[in-house]
Order: sequence, then structure tokens, then C-alpha cells
Amino acid sequence: MEKTRLNKFLSWAGASSRRNADKLIEQGRIIVNGKVVRDFGYKIDPEKDVVMLDGERVKPKSHVYYLFHKPAGYITSLKDERGRKTIFEIFRVPQRVFPVGRLDRDTTGVLLLTNDGDFANFMMHPKNKIPREYLVKLDKPLTENIIRQLKKVHLSDGVVEVEELTILDQNKQKVKILLREGRNRVVKRIFAKFNYKVIALHRISYASFTVAHIPVGKWVKIPVSEIKNAIKRYENK
Repeated sequence: MEKTRLNKFLSWAGASSRRNADKLIEQGRIIVNGKVVRDFGYKIDPEKDVVMLDGERVKPKSHVYYLFHKPAGYITSLKDERGRKTIFEIFRVPQRVFPVGRLDRDTTGVLLLTNDGDFANFMMHPKNKIPREYLVKLDKPLTENIIRQLKKVHLSDGVVEVEELTILDQNKQKVKILLREGRNRVVKRIFAKFNYKVIALHRISYASFTVAHIPVGKWVKIPVSEIKNAIKRYENK
């Protein structure tokens, strides 16, 4: 197995956060193959090296990845203080996982869930420009003037670029858009900027993942090979 930094391994294994892992190493609480390691840059082979934290072995955590076809009416939190339904009432798997980003309660489509924090961070980080494709139904027709302005939209938290916009019906109320970032409620905010209301929103794809053949409310496990391919596809862009 490829060697990895000790602090990253501790985080990946669930022993601590990446930041706290440095403190553990500095404090001499980490032993690798019988020797105390205080070097933050020290690399290990997770399959061969024995890592101990305060006398207990740290074992690699098995990462899992799921592709869920989110239905409308569910929020993407583990629990909700306001009593709203959450996806975890219907999405039940043996592992404790969390969503990669969020979808609004009334938004449907692609939702990734995992216990791999590094993968989640990679997918959500703006610098990686991971594509998200949406089907949008609006409350009124788009005008040609608005269509031109949708290429680059100034929101309160910065500029959003719409990479592709496709009109899907003669009334110009159904469109497909492609973004390469995932700010909070970004699609609805883009159209609200021009006094349009999104009355239906469906995420078609996120990176290379699509729910075209997955029934609403169902999910599939994603092979690790597909996860690696997705990372390889976007990590150098």
C-alpha cells in the first residue's frame, strides 16, 4: 500500500482530527513499530506498520461510499430539532456516514454519502471544480436578456459562473445548468437574483455519479475503484 503521512493516517482511521493528530505526535503519544515518533512528516504503510496511541493500536477504518437518489421532503441532517423528516429515516446502512454537501429538503437527485472525510473535502473544495448538473423548473419563462446574464452571476458571497445552460422547453421555464461549485442554495439564489422562483430542482449528476438508473429513495454502494477514478479525473484540473 502507498505510504501516507502519520497525521493523515490518524485522521483517516478516526483516531483524531488532522489538526489534533499533530498535537498527539508532538506530545510523544504516538508509537510506530515500538518507537515514539515526533516527526509530523513521518510516513507509514497502514497495512504493515503498527501504530499505537496511548498504548492502544490504531487500525485503519474501512471507508464506504454510497450513491443515494434523494426524494423530496427530506433534509440531509442526521436529526432535526424542528421535527422535519431526515434522509436517515429511509437511508439505513450499517456504517455511520455523512452526506457530501447538502441538498435542500425539496431538492431531489444525486446525494453522495461516506465516512471518508478526505474524499468529502476533495469533492466539496472549490479549487477542484467538481461539476454538478441540475434540472431546474422556474415559475416563469426566461428572457433572452436574463439568459445572457446567467453566465456570470454576482451573489452576496461572490461571483458564480454557470458553465452551461440548456433550455429544455419552448416556454423557457425548464432548464439544465452545469456548475463547478456547491455553495449553500446556490441554484435557487442564482435565479432569485433575477426575481425567478425555482419550483422544482433535481441534481442530475455530481462528478461522474448519476442516479438515472436508481429508483427514488434507493441507493447503491460505490466501488472504491470508481471513487479513485473520480479523484484522478479532477485532482489535476
